[in-house]
Amino acid sequence: MKEKMKQSFFKSLRFRIMVLLVIIGILPCLIIEKVIVNSYENRAVEWKKMNVKNQCDILGNQLMKEGYLEYQQSEVINGELSILSTVYNGRILIINRSGRIIKDTYDIDEGKYMLSEEVIQCFEGVDTSYYDESNDYIEQTVSLKDGKSKQIDGVMLVSISTGEIRDSIEILEHRGNLLMLAISILVLVLGYLLSKSLVKPFTRVSKAIEELTDGYLDEEISVLDYSETQMLSSVFNKMLKRMKVLDDSRQEFVANVSHELKTPMTSIKVLADSLVGQEEVPVELYKEFMQDIAVEIDRENKIITDLLALVKMDKKASDLNIEKVNINELMESILKRLKPIADKKKVELVLETYRPIVAEVDEVKLSLALSNLVENGIKYNVEDGWVHVTLNADHKYFYVTVADSGVGIPKDSIDKIFERFYRVDKSHSREIGGTGLGLAITRNAIAMHRGAVKVKSEEQKGTTFSVRIPLNYIA
Repeated sequence: MKEKMKQSFFKSLRFRIMVLLVIIGILPCLIIEKVIVNSYENRAVEWKKMNVKNQCDILGNQLMKEGYLEYQQSEVINGELSILSTVYNGRILIINRSGRIIKDTYDIDEGKYMLSEEVIQCFEGVDTSYYDESNDYIEQTVSLKDGKSKQIDGVMLVSISTGEIRDSIEILEHRGNLLMLAISILVLVLGYLLSKSLVKPFTRVSKAIEELTDGYLDEEISVLDYSETQMLSSVFNKMLKRMKVLDDSRQEFVANVSHELKTPMTSIKVLADSLVGQEEVPVELYKEFMQDIAVEIDRENKIITDLLALVKMDKKASDLNIEKVNINELMESILKRLKPIADKKKVELVLETYRPIVAEVDEVKLSLALSNLVENGIKYNVEDGWVHVTLNADHKYFYVTVADSGVGIPKDSIDKIFERFYRVDKSHSREIGGTGLGLAITRNAIAMHRGAVKVKSEEQKGTTFSVRIPLNYIA
């Protein structure tokens, strides 16, 4: 089914490419053909108009010299009118000043009157010319002027056939259609071959993506035929790298969770087996072992609690319980809760606020995130050290900075500290009860609020975490 869908898609793509090529190849030819035919028709009509006008002007001058308007028996003039009418396959009417037709080469309307708009305009000194494309004829008026006074004494109305122009146009169109047919066949053949060639690189990209469903590819794909396939290859390779990273991260996470949960259970089993294997265990030793078991159970419980918190942070942002919270009071509450731990470690804990701040946040999740930063500053500090917390805001964000005088973070570990279960110093972390999930929880909680967290640190010179969160929640 999947293979049929893929074949159908590429057939559809090839068909679309062919249609596009046909349109690109044939449409311009159709336009050119139409332009050529129209241009020929216009030039042929104009040439015929001009030719007839010249002939009529010559004949009109001769007609006026012979006084044909008063006396129509001139055999020479009548002969020339007949010849002109025959040559152009048309009809000539001579109209005098009163509008009466004194000569009709068809011998139909002689003696009748004609006062059409064209004739009136001609008597007013404007020669007219009209081409009737649907009926294939040209109608022209030529004024007949007195040689001395230049007064218009009559009008010559000429109607000539343009059938030969129409015949030439039909021949042009027929040849053009034959040429278009040949071009269409050529374009279809070339379009089919070209469409197959154009689709091939996309087929290779598709095949590479399909292989991804059966397992990751060992090598990156490289289809450099077009800029589009280069871009697809690049995007696909980035996605592949990201998926490999995610898969490695998932496997590492599962391994770390298994290890972290197994370690306390192993300790509990060893302690329990030791008790079971001894007879008449002294009360003091029994109490000591039970205390150790209780410590391991607490450690297991803390890991599970942090894992559950992390799972909640991985859920959609819509799970946030957003409300307006006084951030100043929230920070004071966090530091008040952590002060006993700081006093025990002989670490000075200071809060510095610059202005009252109220923001739209999830109080529980944000409190957990900021508590982790302050608690880490205390736990990973030196004796008689300090943790300074500052709170400030502008018109858009509020800012929390947690700076300490602790042991710092090596440069090669700074980019990894937000990863789950990552510890800079695993032995020291276990001594102080760390699970390696605190900073991952912090980053996720801040990200859910559309915020950001940055870290600057130097070994033996302390660490500074900078948090930025919008005052108004962005859905």
